[in-house]
Amino acid sequence: MINPESVQQLLTSEDYGDRIKGLNQLRQLDPKSAFVMVQPLVRDANERVRYAAVSQLDPLGNQDLDVALDLLRDRLFNDSELDVKAAAADAIGGLKLRAAYENLEQVYHNTSDWLLQLSIVAALGELGEPRGLELLKEALTSDNGLVKASAVSALGELGNPEAIPLLIPLVTDQDWQIRYRLAQALGRLGGKQAQETLTTLTQDSVEQVAKEAKQNLPT
Repeated sequence: MINPESVQQLLTSEDYGDRIKGLNQLRQLDPKSAFVMVQPLVRDANERVRYAAVSQLDPLGNQDLDVALDLLRDRLFNDSELDVKAAAADAIGGLKLRAAYENLEQVYHNTSDWLLQLSIVAALGELGEPRGLELLKEALTSDNGLVKASAVSALGELGNPEAIPLLIPLVTDQDWQIRYRLAQALGRLGGKQAQETLTTLTQDSVEQVAKEAKQNLPT
């Protein structure tokens, strides 16, 4: 039977596999108790344990957003593993911790790792912070196709119509997945310019893009 005592025993085990098992079992406990229990594992000596713990801060961090913000900022700046940093960015976005926007911006500019940049760009879409428009504009020029595609989606999620002129030139992008994301983003943003571009995309040579554009046009 899984209960706080049995899970705590796993979380304090010297075996990192037990600690990861304990983290997985936290999902079956009351969120308030689970949030207290997960916090020490965020700074665990084992990177796999830290990754699992940080990943669970969304949604457990809703129990105390100030504490969650401190924990995630610490991992975003100080963790030795890039995937843990990326998980921290993901959780910041999921918890909509807008106070961390400048931290995300700083890390984006200070890393050349595309995975971390990708997580930060995706987080900006969830974050809903208006200042994110400038960083997403920069991400649209990324040499990495995944970062660029994520920026297109994030601009759609952000919902600022000022993004439309930034997105329209991508109608001729060579990567059909960029054009596919473009159709989705323009559908979210709406407006005359967006609809005109969507109409153009309905004639795209790639069937998936044309179909997505048609679905995003108002009926």
